[in-house]
Amino acid sequence: MARVKDRTEDFKEASRVAALSHGYSEAQLAALMTSFIMHKSLPKSSFTKSAIKTLESIKELESFVVKHKKDYKDLYRTTEQERDNIEHEVGIFVKTCKEHIDMLKNRIHEEEENRNTKTWLRLSKSSHVDLVAHKHGVVLILSERLNSVTSQFDRLRSERFQDAINRAMPRRKMQRKTETKALDMSRDESAQIAETETSARATVRVQEQLLEDETRSLQIELSSMLDAVEETERKMMEMSALNHLISTHVQQQAQQIEQLYLQAVEATNNVEKGNKELSQAIQRNSSSRTFLLLFFIVLTFSVLFLDWYS
Repeated sequence: MARVKDRTEDFKEASRVAALSHGYSEAQLAALMTSFIMHKSLPKSSFTKSAIKTLESIKELESFVVKHKKDYKDLYRTTEQERDNIEHEVGIFVKTCKEHIDMLKNRIHEEEENRNTKTWLRLSKSSHVDLVAHKHGVVLILSERLNSVTSQFDRLRSERFQDAINRAMPRRKMQRKTETKALDMSRDESAQIAETETSARATVRVQEQLLEDETRSLQIELSSMLDAVEETERKMMEMSALNHLISTHVQQQAQQIEQLYLQAVEATNNVEKGNKELSQAIQRNSSSRTFLLLFFIVLTFSVLFLDWYS
């Protein structure tokens, strides 16, 4: 058997000579060959641009949280007002990112509603189903990324509230000690005044009664304020616990959505396989009908030939 000679290089050389004869330069030929090898990227859709913009916003939020993490945790670096401003800015970031993600979800639903006019068995719909599943996956990834950043900041916020509670407890004890000392000192002074100034006992008694009444009123007011502060701290702790619980449930729902996404992709593959099987069954049915028709025609001619021959 004769060996076949490879003429690829001869073909390339002939093509180059022909291109040069038609006025192409070496630079133009090199650019043309590069365009054949490296294809230009397709223009990005509006959904892709919005998803990239949302991802950049989430990255900015994450960098902002990491940048102000030490300032938010350290009590001596920033004031309470500055920490409140950090929380406000993080809340604005999170709200903006959630709005972008909701816009992407609404856009996917609108595209699905616009494509519902096609029939169920048309194979051209399979590519659209894959595209919709891909978009749902993109939205799921963005939601999980935002959830991780918000949970990180929620941990910082709970640490801040816990530090505030720890700082408030010894302060209360000190206040109670100073109040008791003040009461003892006032009683001692009143006793000394009563011993030294026997002539003004009535006036001193009136003053002592006024001081005792004022002290009781102050004690009642301080106790009510203390109860209000404890109630506020308890509510803040409950809110922090609820926030952490909500973030945990959101993360669990994200995992369930991911499972639903995988099941949707599997169902899409099953539908494609079913469509292929249906098309093959239709082809087999048509071929069997043709075979039966030919069989009956040949049988009829055979009977007529036998009748004529006999």
